Order: sequence, then structure tokens, then C-alpha cells
Amino acid sequence: MASDNDNGSLDNSTALPIHISSLTKKYGDLYALDSVDLEIKSGEFLTLLGPSGSGKTTLLMAIAGFNRPDSGSIRFGDQEVILTPPHQRNVGMVFQSYALFPHMTVAGNVAFPLKLRGIGAQECEQRVAEALETVQLSGLGERGIDQLSGGQRQRVALARAFVFGPRILLMDEPLSALDKKLRERMQIELKILHRKLGVTTVYVTHDQREALTMSDRIAVINHGRLAQVDTPEVIYNHPANAFVADFIGESTMLPLDQDQAGNLHYKGSTIARKPPGDDADGWSLVVRPEHLSIMADPKTDNDKTIVFRGKVVETVFQGETAFSIIAIDDQTELQIRFGTGSKAKSGYPQSGADVSVGLGRDDVIVIPGDQRQ
Repeated sequence: MASDNDNGSLDNSTALPIHISSLTKKYGDLYALDSVDLEIKSGEFLTLLGPSGSGKTTLLMAIAGFNRPDSGSIRFGDQEVILTPPHQRNVGMVFQSYALFPHMTVAGNVAFPLKLRGIGAQECEQRVAEALETVQLSGLGERGIDQLSGGQRQRVALARAFVFGPRILLMDEPLSALDKKLRERMQIELKILHRKLGVTTVYVTHDQREALTMSDRIAVINHGRLAQVDTPEVIYNHPANAFVADFIGESTMLPLDQDQAGNLHYKGSTIARKPPGDDADGWSLVVRPEHLSIMADPKTDNDKTIVFRGKVVETVFQGETAFSIIAIDDQTELQIRFGTGSKAKSGYPQSGADVSVGLGRDDVIVIPGDQRQ
């Protein structure tokens, strides 16, 4: 249970759940947040994922206290904080720019929030040393910020954010300035660090792969509303709607026809039955490139495989993978992805070749609504 300490900030003894209810924020006629309801579990790593302007950063800043919603509720545990100023919410914050003090050493930057809280010199020194060890920067405390690499600066910002023991940690695209290889390595390091700290973490990114890699759950946001909140695996394999299916991973959406018995078809091929109790206006089949395979011995649809026939437009090599674009009619193209090992390369289809590709029925993803929405 949350409680206030003597200086008015929140006690930081354990990780806290975050309860968000009917949160609304408008800029003129534009809804940045539109009646958002979200439960973030204690100790969870939850990622707010969406395109630019979706409302994800607005939501994070509302949790931090840097902007005030027009209406709604934000509770840390049992305590309402909607009117609590940022410095009394006792949350750790890592900004996109890191916001480090260039005139301070590494240790000085990490010690800053401790000194603000009146922590004594001996305890402050001990906590800084422990934090730097946690982020693998032991021995670099006396270096200047301008002597550090991008990855090291990011670690300093992290250490400063958790050194005072916050129960909630907020991160606003902290890896976006790093190159691809370092960014991917830091994703794993952050995941391991979160497991070690156990602090409730809310992370903002527009990078779908980053969200899938790091998160316990992902909240996909579009136009100020939550499109879906679930685990990475569920969101990828069972998207709730066309926006999520299109935004997370690569996909082609094929419009389906429905017969009176409730069966869904694509150009004569029976795809699936519509989910019981769901009376959506239209259905689409989501086809992921990695779910398709070239069929050496083409057959018609069966109880295990749906068959598409088409012509190879182009095959593209991308390093660790390759893909072929296959036109299955004048308006529709599918992509099929391959490995690039010597065995896989021997099976690449040639441009202009007629091919049959199979989609396993276990990999069928059906979503409500028209694919153009």
C-alpha cells in the first residue's frame, strides 16, 4: 500500500502498480488521450507502442506529472497522484536525450537525485558505486560525460534514474539515438536490468521489434486510444484489429467473404469459421511472410494447408534473411521470407517463376473489419 513519507514524496519500499482510468487530454479539438483505461502490474515491464502522434509520450508524461490531463485518474497503488507534482511522485525518468549534466562527472550525475533528497555523503557514495556496478560502469565515476560513448551515457542515465530506489521507472525512447547493433544489445541489457531491479517500468517506443524484445506486455496506442494490450506473443500472433496487425510485424491482409454458415473464404478457399459471438462487419486474413513456404508439389487446399498460386515478382537478399514478392493477382502481392544459409539459398524462387505457396492452418490469423481501415 502506498503511503507518504516525511518530505511529501511517495515511499519507495516496493514496486507499485499503476491504475489509469478514463484519462483524457485534448489540444484544441485533437484528443491526445481519449478516455484511456490501463492497469500496469507491480514490477511489470510495459511498453507503450505506437506511431508518432499516437499519444504514447503524452501518456508517459501524464504518469510522470509533466503534463496534466483534462480529466481522469492516475493512481500509484492506492494513492491518487493526478494533482501531485513530478518531484513528489518519486519516479525514475530516462529521457530520449538522457538529459545528463555535462559539467558533472559520471558519479556526480548519478549522485544528483540522492543529494536532492538529502542523503548523507557516505551513503550517497555507496549507492552511486552500487548503481554504477549494476550498469557495468564501475571505475568510470570520475570521467566526464563527454568522455563516454553513447551506450555508456545511456547507462549513466539509467543509473541516475534508479539510484534513489523509485518504485516506478519511466523511459521515453532511451535507445533511439544509438546505432542498430548497440541498440539491440542495450535492449537485452535493459531486460536483464529490469529483472534484477524488479521495479514497475513503463517504456515508450515506436520500434515494434524493440517492444517485442523487451516487454512483459505491450500497449499499442493509436489516435489516443488503446488498440490492444497483451503479451508480445499474443499481440503478434493474435492482433485485435487491422491497425495492430499492420503495425506489428510484416503482413498482407486479404479480404474474406462469409457464407451463411459462418465460414470465411478467400476466392473459393475455405479459411476458417468466424469466432463465435463476434459479429464484426467484414473479416480479413493476416498473412505473415514467415508463415509461408514454397510448395514443391503443389496440391489444392487440405485440412493442414491453404494454397496460394502466383508469379514471383522479385527476390531480395537482406543479409540474415531474404524475401520474395509473389503476385497472386493483379492487385495483391504476398511476401515469403527465407533464411540465407546455403541450404535455404538453393530453394530461392527465380523472378518470373510460377509458384505455389502454402499457409499452414495453424498459422491462420483472422481479424475483424475491412483491411483498408
